[in-house]
Amino acid sequence: MTSSATQSQAAALAAPVFSALLLALAMPGLTGWWPLLFVALIPLLWAARTLPSAVQSGCMGMFFGLLYYFSLMYWIIIVLKRYGGLHTVVAAAALLLLALYLAAYTAFFCILLNRLTSRTGSFSASVLLAAPTIWVGLDVARGWLFTGLPWMDLGYGLYSQPLLVQAADLGGHHLITFFIIQINALLLWLLERLFSPYRTSKRQISLAVMSFLVIYCAGGYSMLRWQQIGSEAAMASQATAAAVQGNISQDEKWSPALKQETVARYLALSEEAARKGGLDLLVWPETALPFYPHREPLMNKVKTFAKEKQVYLLTGSPYFTVRPGRQPQEEPVSASQSNNLLKIVEDFKNLLSAESSNTLRPVEYFNSAILLDRSGTQTGRYNKQHLVPFGEYVPLRNFLWFIKPLVELIGDFTPGESSKPLEAGHIKAGVLICFESIFPNIARNTTAEGANLLVNLTNDAWYGRSSAPQQSWAMTVLRAVENRRSLVRAANTGISGFIAPTGEVIQQSSLFTEAYRRESVPLLTGQTFFVQGGYWFGPVCLLLTGYLLIHAVWMARKRRQKGGAEK
Repeated sequence: MTSSATQSQAAALAAPVFSALLLALAMPGLTGWWPLLFVALIPLLWAARTLPSAVQSGCMGMFFGLLYYFSLMYWIIIVLKRYGGLHTVVAAAALLLLALYLAAYTAFFCILLNRLTSRTGSFSASVLLAAPTIWVGLDVARGWLFTGLPWMDLGYGLYSQPLLVQAADLGGHHLITFFIIQINALLLWLLERLFSPYRTSKRQISLAVMSFLVIYCAGGYSMLRWQQIGSEAAMASQATAAAVQGNISQDEKWSPALKQETVARYLALSEEAARKGGLDLLVWPETALPFYPHREPLMNKVKTFAKEKQVYLLTGSPYFTVRPGRQPQEEPVSASQSNNLLKIVEDFKNLLSAESSNTLRPVEYFNSAILLDRSGTQTGRYNKQHLVPFGEYVPLRNFLWFIKPLVELIGDFTPGESSKPLEAGHIKAGVLICFESIFPNIARNTTAEGANLLVNLTNDAWYGRSSAPQQSWAMTVLRAVENRRSLVRAANTGISGFIAPTGEVIQQSSLFTEAYRRESVPLLTGQTFFVQGGYWFGPVCLLLTGYLLIHAVWMARKRRQKGGAEK
């Protein structure tokens, strides 16, 4: 075995392990050592250049992706095993399939980067632009294909450092990811310049200097915007809001015997939050009401509270609407008839079947947020637009026979269509339910329609005590920066809290505790460059990735033709 082949094998094994380990330590949830983000991918980028073939580079990228996504999304097993009723082996297999899918993107990244690397043995400075463009382009594709899973893109790893993410109001969190990859590539280029026997061309130096200047300008912009937005927030109209965290166990959440206790707990915590007076908006989490509000006597207590305290109340709730001229045979249920989850959903499915007429469903079910005004009257409702696949609906249900135990526990909801904010006095609340906070366009759309406050209602009890709640919180922070809006978050079991338009975390609760948080927040109204058009940065990177792929294929074909001619 030649020395070159031995080095290739060592690179193929060591580089993905080191990069996956460093990246896992850098991201929120485990340790959150964010400075590692700027060096974590150096081994991967180096190996992508060093390996002699694109196939080897792709296999290395796949191995890296498997290691990284296993560490990032291990909590999938908790969700599927504890709440999905799946056996540990089946849940682990589901995680493996998900990790394989996600790792395909990192494999493609390494393949394309390998093809675009100079064949002279010197790391081409053009990779300083190609590497971040391809990575971001693939992030965009991953966030769109198969309904999208943009979970924890690298830019979110800097959520705890608001001074470093202010440029997100230009190109969104994808721009932050771009700079992270570019810094990794620039550091690798500098290291290779120290040890490479090859002469550095003026073109390479120019590209490196240009990359450094872009990063430097982004840092200066962040410092400037941090101060500017802070000053604007201090002079803006203020609103006092409170987020209530009921900490209702997922195992008990839909028990009809406990729904009165659930409402009593939220009202007691809200009483404390409203005690000082002057409260403009009270926020309860996703499905805080474990019943349909327009068919439940307990709702009168909630309405009375809003009226007595003279407060707008925004709460998550299941909801249904009936088509004109049709009436359900009985009141629909939403996992609230028994403690036995399988029995719950079986009753729910039977009811849906009985209420359906051929392909026309007389009843549509929504995961909603309803707004009560100061008189206790419902004045607004937002229906969740981006439903959770395999959680709120089943795509390709007839073909996925092998996940039948999980399918039995899944509802059949209808996605909402409107991003219009809900008006609560001078507050125009743009609502994000559950993991809608990880999709930038949903927050951007509601901001473009006039929202001056973002409100995230969620139930992270499904994740248990894992890294997922912290990761979900981290992604929510970037929505505040991109849109320059204060953000209020109410989560059933946490994390609940307040985020400033600068991305600074003002308050946050602990996990699995009963709590409320109250804060005065600024209501900014200006629209950022990101909202107006900067959101195209990610899609443009995707288009450029397609161009680079075509270019790499053309160059490979040209080399083969040249080699054939020489023979």
